[in-house]
Amino acid sequence: MRFQNKVVIITGGAGGIGLATAKRLASEGARIVLADFNQASLDAAVPEVQAAGAPDVLASPCNVADEGQVEATVQATLAKFGRLDVVVNNAGLMQFKALEELTGEDWLRVLNVDLLGAFYFTKQAFLHMKPGGAVVNVASIHAIATEALVAPYAAAKAAVLSLTRSAAIEGAPKGLRINAVIPGAIDTPMLWNNPNVKSGVEKINPSDVGKPENVAAAIAFLASDDAEFVQGSELLVDGGRLDHL
Repeated sequence: MRFQNKVVIITGGAGGIGLATAKRLASEGARIVLADFNQASLDAAVPEVQAAGAPDVLASPCNVADEGQVEATVQATLAKFGRLDVVVNNAGLMQFKALEELTGEDWLRVLNVDLLGAFYFTKQAFLHMKPGGAVVNVASIHAIATEALVAPYAAAKAAVLSLTRSAAIEGAPKGLRINAVIPGAIDTPMLWNNPNVKSGVEKINPSDVGKPENVAAAIAFLASDDAEFVQGSELLVDGGRLDHL
């Protein structure tokens, strides 16, 4: 039970990789805080996480692009549990537009969720975590090899990797570890709602498609004491997809 007595915040925790991660860490004894903007999804996720073994679950409606809401989620966590041990920055937003059609507002909408949301929670982790705490950022292979129509998302995820490295440098003296996972094609709505995939412009080999649980297992490792000497790393979880893109 690697997470017994530990308290974990997971953003975007009500579905996809976030929910799979919540259930995985719950099965190892974690007390889970689900931070998600969708109240109905939160209501549905809580009993699933409880059934997976979580001793306690807190559902916290949160728009990660709003720093005040991030602070409120962390304060609610501390008020209920008295501690914060792990943050998983999983919340993400993807949109599909040609570069010449994008506006500054489009860019900021994605960056505010995908990059600043991770920063806001990392900042709170630095303010409130004790030595031994961990932050795991969920990036994407789009940070390394991307496609048409997703420039803000690809840029944001590349910046998340840079944030991971910077935070690892500053977190180390505090006894905090900051690492990232880089998922490939994962069986979530974000993949199948991709218009490039729907149109066939982006070819998806079924053997390249992983499960949310595959990413959750990698996150669990990086968040656990098993990874005590892993700092500033970028763990690729893509089934080898990046090798032949």
